Amino acid sequence: MSKLPDFEGLALFAKVAEERSYAGAARVAGVSVATVSRAVSRLEARLGGRLVNRSSRRLALTAFGEQVVAGAARACREAQEAEDAARDLSRRPRGTVRLAVPMSFGLRWVAPLLPELFRLYPELAVDLHLSDARVDLVGEGFDAALRIAALPDSTLVARRLLPVTALVVAAPAYLARHGRPEHPDGLRLDHCLGYAYRARQGVWRFTGPDGTEVSVAPAGPLRVTNADALLPVLLDGLGVAELPDFIVAEYLADGRLEALLPGWHLPGGALSFVTPSAQARPAKVEALAEFFATRLTGLAVSRRPPPAPPSTAPRSGRSDRPRD
Repeated sequence: MSKLPDFEGLALFAKVAEERSYAGAARVAGVSVATVSRAVSRLEARLGGRLVNRSSRRLALTAFGEQVVAGAARACREAQEAEDAARDLSRRPRGTVRLAVPMSFGLRWVAPLLPELFRLYPELAVDLHLSDARVDLVGEGFDAALRIAALPDSTLVARRLLPVTALVVAAPAYLARHGRPEHPDGLRLDHCLGYAYRARQGVWRFTGPDGTEVSVAPAGPLRVTNADALLPVLLDGLGVAELPDFIVAEYLADGRLEALLPGWHLPGGALSFVTPSAQARPAKVEALAEFFATRLTGLAVSRRPPPAPPSTAPRSGRSDRPRD
């Protein structure tokens, strides 16, 4: 005999007593009448006494059954309450999510969204890891990541949120001194600035209008682990860099930087929400995935950071709404 109580037998016996019918108990429990009958018989054998007197027309509890039924009903009720509480926890976003995000993207796009996130989900906490270095989600215990790159690890599950375009840019002052290249071969390699965490190992691979492919290996005086660190040198007219559109959009809009090599394209990328597994994801991770999918995809066209939260006053003469 099992050392554990016969929870199924107790629960089905309680339902039989409540419904005064094996068929009624079976209907409420969603099982067959035979299952109910076997469960009650098994419980009687285990307890050593008859619980139910049953005829073709009526069912009645024995004196022994009357003594057992209150405890059986209480055990059934408490088990149901425990299940309901657990189910509620699994559906309600709460607890801490460890989230890894590239630093530049995180500061521009993710951090401004956090006030809204916490207003929506007051029981949610985020442990935000900002770094351009790729983390091992499983090995380092992260729940999720936002990644901008190809995703070679097939064990991870990725949800594509928005495309990210890479652009080669320079300041007008640089172009005035060195001219505007019309072909990737016209780039001064010793002026091309580098980024340590590029997925393509430090090589810029262009595809031309006719499908021609050309590779360029930057050999400039600066190589960084965060793309924002390239901006001061770029804006001072001292080099050329490849940067994602979400970093350079504001500088292109006001003319401080210019995009080079029209018609030539670098490999496309995307921002993805990545988790170790799609199966049985906690509610806190699912809520975060849906939140970013809604907010970031909606802002994809503008390539401007999300508006400031309501508590932050807009700057004079400008709207906080992203421009179309």
